[in-house]
Parts: sequence; C-alpha cells; structure tokens
Amino acid sequence: MPVFEYQAYDSTGRTRRGVINADSTRSARGKLKAQGLYLTNLAEAAAHGLGAKGQGLFASLRSVALFQRLSQAELAASVRQLSTLLTAGLPLVGALTALMEQVDNVVLKRVLADVKDRVTEGVSLADAMARHPKVFPELFSSMVAAGEASGALEVVLERLADFMEGRVKLANKVRSTLAYPVFMLVVGSGVLFFLLTFVVPMVTGIFEDTGQVLPMPTLILMGISAFLSRAWWAILLALAVGGWWLRRYVKTPPGRLIYDQLRLRVPLIGGLTRKLIVARFARTLGTMLHSGIPMLQALDISKTVLGNKVFAAVIEAARDTVGEGEDLASPLRRSGVFPPMLIHMVAAGEQSGELEGMLLKAAESYENDVETTVTSLTSLLEPIMILSMGLVVGFIVLAILLPIFEMSNIVR
Repeated sequence: MPVFEYQAYDSTGRTRRGVINADSTRSARGKLKAQGLYLTNLAEAAAHGLGAKGQGLFASLRSVALFQRLSQAELAASVRQLSTLLTAGLPLVGALTALMEQVDNVVLKRVLADVKDRVTEGVSLADAMARHPKVFPELFSSMVAAGEASGALEVVLERLADFMEGRVKLANKVRSTLAYPVFMLVVGSGVLFFLLTFVVPMVTGIFEDTGQVLPMPTLILMGISAFLSRAWWAILLALAVGGWWLRRYVKTPPGRLIYDQLRLRVPLIGGLTRKLIVARFARTLGTMLHSGIPMLQALDISKTVLGNKVFAAVIEAARDTVGEGEDLASPLRRSGVFPPMLIHMVAAGEQSGELEGMLLKAAESYENDVETTVTSLTSLLEPIMILSMGLVVGFIVLAILLPIFEMSNIVR
C-alpha cells in the first residue's frame, strides 16, 4: 500500500504534517478529510525518503524529516505500545496501524508505514524491521524473530521495551548527575578566559606606565594575559581544528582503538566506563538469551552494542572459543578485561543452567554501582572545581593588589 506525506491545517488553524497509507491519492484525501484536516500538500513518499513527485512540493517537510532525530526513549515507548496492543488481542497489522496513529515522530511514522505494508504482504515483522537498521538495530530484528518463532512476540517486545527503557534511564541519570559539574566547568573556564584576555590587560596596563619594579605574581599574570589577548583567536582556531581532526581520526579503526583504550585508562573515568560497558554487555546478552536467541548469535550482537573496540575484540574471541565447545567464563577470565564478579556469576550461571538470570542480576548490580560511582564523583568534583576556581581567582586578585600596595607605601 502506498505511503503519502501530507501537510494540512486542522480546525484550529495549526499546521499538521505526517504520513498516511492509502490505496490512492483520492483515498488519502478522503482519510485526511475524515480526520478534520484541510489538505494543502500531498505526495507519495518512498520508504526512506520523499518520492520524486514531492521534491519541490515538500522541501519543508523533507527538512523536518532530515533534522528530526529518533530518540531511544521514543523508540522504547513505541515498542511498549506495540507489545500492549498485541497483548490486548489486536492482530499485528492492526496493532501497527494503531501505533502509526499514535506516533508523532515523522521518521518513525514513515518507517512504521513501510513495516506495516511489508507485513501485510506476508513478510515477517523481523524481516520488515531488518530493512531499517538505523531505526531497528540487529538486536531488534533478532529478538523479534525469536519471539515470532516461539509464538510469544508480545512477551519478547515487552522484554525489549524493558531493556531499552533501562538503558535510557541509566543514561539519563548519568547525564543529569554530570550536567551541573560540566556546566560549572564550561562557565568558569569561559569567565576566566574573558578576564585574562580582556579585563586584566586594562588593569595591568596602569602598572606598566608607572615604571616600577613589579612583583613576580604580577609579571606572571601580565605574561599570561598578554599572550591570551594577542593569540586568543589562534587558540580558539587551534582548538576547533584540533577537535575536528580528532573527531575524524577517532572514526578510523586505529584511532577508535586508541581512543577506547585511553577511555579505560583515564583515572576515575576509566573505572566508570568499564562498569558501564560491563553492565551493557550483561544486560544485552541476558535479555537475548532470555528471549530464546542462541548463544553464538547473542554474542555476535552483544559485541556491536558495547561501544568499545577492546571489549568487542574480547567478545569476538570468546564467541570463537564458545563455538568450539568451551564455556563462556573461561575466555572472559583469560582476557583480563572483565571484572572477577561478572566472571564468577557467569560461571555459576553456566553450571546451574541459569546463565541469563545471572547476567541480568549482574547487570542490575553494575548499573546500581554506576549510579553510586557517578554520584560520588560528582560530590568530589564540585568542591575540587570550586577550590580550583578560587585559587585561580585568588592568584589574579593577589597579582593585581600587590603592586597597588607597593605604590601606596611609596606615596606614604
């Protein structure tokens, strides 16, 4: 069934944009009219973009779809809604239709329309989702395929929604906890840069005119200030070019490997990064095994969601040895990368036949540890930042006041 993108006005005069699937343009106009929308533009859209007919007509809509990103929270909510609709007894096509009507994101609405059309044509939901890897990663399609094969699709979707919501919740907690220290660091650094570059030179210029011998702190401050005031544009340019080059280099395989290795070795931050990766691995592998995905396939998918080349190489090597008949705990132990607690829990799970349950418990433990560590780091960073800023400001004040005191003594 064709998919149409439209622009219309509702009864309140607000502009509405979206997609709708219909047999023809006339049918699409009828559906929109039944919804109380006054159509202004309508064009058939491809699954991944606008059709040729709408290139000039829908320039504004294309720009909306181009810059509108799909967040993990939106995707998790959609998966939860689909699971609820299927649990309520709706057929898959009907559940997808109802889900399309509830989704506001243009990108997701367009993808769901394509998925629904392919399911209507007899394609499995997993295969239809696999056509959109940027929206539904391999983890999605594999778990959905396992759910369809076992006849428990709604249960698997519910587990998938729990998995995604847990990841989003943890990421939001880490971001919200670190937001204040990062904000303070950026603002404080900006204020100090402004003072040293534009304010201090005007004050220290008075001391130069007096011709007196200046104290060492004042000379140091004047040297730093003079350098920043003359070369501030070069510093900002160098930072911008360096950041651009570093970002491009990190995207290369050697650069990414070096970057991931450094992330694990940075004091304080390295330990937190390691815990986050371990929690993500345990949660992902445990969820997939609990949904019926075979071990080797689950390990293949797990290494792609870790976001670290060092850990991914260990999982890839472990997959090879597990395929040869070895247990999972042994290659993880030999790697020296995974913490002992996870290895012990994996070994206990393999011996008891409850590996997926032990992995999920380990994931919960490490996620709680991450939250505690972030909170502790934040409580430690705030006084350190305040003390550091205070020392810098105190040095500036001292360097300015010392010559003033000496001048007052000379006057007396």
